[in-house]
Amino acid sequence: MDIAKALAVIDRLCAAAFPAEPTRTDVGTAGPGYLMAELATSDDFWEDDGSRREETADQFQCDRDGLGERLTERWGSPQAFSLYSVFERVTRGEETAEPWASLSGHVPDVQVWRASGSGRWIALGVSQWDQELPFQLLAVVTATDPP
Repeated sequence: MDIAKALAVIDRLCAAAFPAEPTRTDVGTAGPGYLMAELATSDDFWEDDGSRREETADQFQCDRDGLGERLTERWGSPQAFSLYSVFERVTRGEETAEPWASLSGHVPDVQVWRASGSGRWIALGVSQWDQELPFQLLAVVTATDPP
């Protein structure tokens, strides 16, 4: 992963307007109150015995942490935020704001910063929908407070 490019994408998301309707963008997805970028995507793991998957998971966590260090220089220490309880509430049918509701289905936890001046939250997380599917390093910019 190229940290300079990832930071440029995050800067662009921080300055961008939120769309009125859910949509696909050139870097990910967006909807009312949020923009999400897929900063890196791994290969899938259909033909893997588990070792490549574990190594890739470790690499994506390291990439998230490395990028997080740069964001910490800008906005201070992040909050570590587990999305497990959000996922539990969503599965019980509780109304939960986006992007947190959908993120909780495939991102177990995020690092979250509050961008000074803009009132926006920036979150970094590693997504994987299922064991055979690719990992993704996601950056989310949102005006919606974490639940």
